[in-house]
Amino acid sequence: MLRRIAQELRRHAPFTALGALTGIIIMVIIVFGNVPTQISQTAFYTLHPIHVVLSALVTTAMYVKYRKAKIWAVILVGWTGSIGIATMSDAVIPYLGGALLHIEMDFHVPFIETSKMPVIGVEKWIVVNCAALLGIAIGYWKQTTKIPHSGHVLLSTWASLFYFTSFGTANWIPLLPFVFLFLFLAVWIPCCLSDIVYPLLLIKGEAALSTPDNNH
Repeated sequence: MLRRIAQELRRHAPFTALGALTGIIIMVIIVFGNVPTQISQTAFYTLHPIHVVLSALVTTAMYVKYRKAKIWAVILVGWTGSIGIATMSDAVIPYLGGALLHIEMDFHVPFIETSKMPVIGVEKWIVVNCAALLGIAIGYWKQTTKIPHSGHVLLSTWASLFYFTSFGTANWIPLLPFVFLFLFLAVWIPCCLSDIVYPLLLIKGEAALSTPDNNH
């Protein structure tokens, strides 16, 4: 299993780096365009639930594809693998990155927040948890992973970026190399954990070790 994890991390590194680069480009546009913080917050609270949907979809699909499990187990795996790891990717790692860079950052955990979403006015915890359930339902119904995983990486990158610009105040341009590093780490490890490692760790038997790589 450790060998499989190393292979997956190595395979996903180039695309994750490309995603982080797109995040840097967006940050430059935000800085030089003087984009208001409210727009970044709206973008974050839009992308994060979509990220949760895709994360739950892929985690559930991987789990169901290689193991016959009861519905409660599928929901538990899909929910923890999406909510837990998407929160780590989109919020916890950017916050820790900001703290390490001595940036004034606010800490937010969307899946338990009772404040209302921008634009739609629904409480954030409702939207995020419903997004997880939607992804679980889709993943259970159709075990596909290829396209959602690519979208998952980009959405995670952009959600992490907008966390920086929504809840952090800094002179971002000199910090871009460090932001790139934290964007890369925020996506590379959590996304591979959620989409691949986490569900496979829960699958018993040799099928988990011999699944084809071309499905991700």
